[in-house]
Amino acid sequence: QVQLVESGGGLVQAGGSLRLSCAASGRTFRNYAMGWFRQAPGKEREFVARIMWSGCSTYYTDSVKGRFTISRDNAKNTVYLQMNSLKPEETAVYYCNVNLPEADYWGQGTQVTVSS
Repeated sequence: QVQLVESGGGLVQAGGSLRLSCAASGRTFRNYAMGWFRQAPGKEREFVARIMWSGCSTYYTDSVKGRFTISRDNAKNTVYLQMNSLKPEETAVYYCNVNLPEADYWGQGTQVTVSS
């Protein structure tokens, strides 16, 4: 059974940093892209970042470029999101995602709250 477990969220002041982790289990993930999404209260879930299976290619939504860094450790089946210079409007639940041939999987999310 595929399971994604996020951690690392919390309360941080504007301009601060957090590092999110997503531990994946249930199968081998090294051949698949993994990503992070976020959902703020009253808004739709939005794409944040994605990393391809090799780790060589990464993609970001424009608003986080230069501040967020996605990385992965295939040996640990873990993907990370380093978030720097956080803004209050980035307060949201952050979700880990993996697209597998049989289904799209999501974690339970981790809350990130950025105070002004």
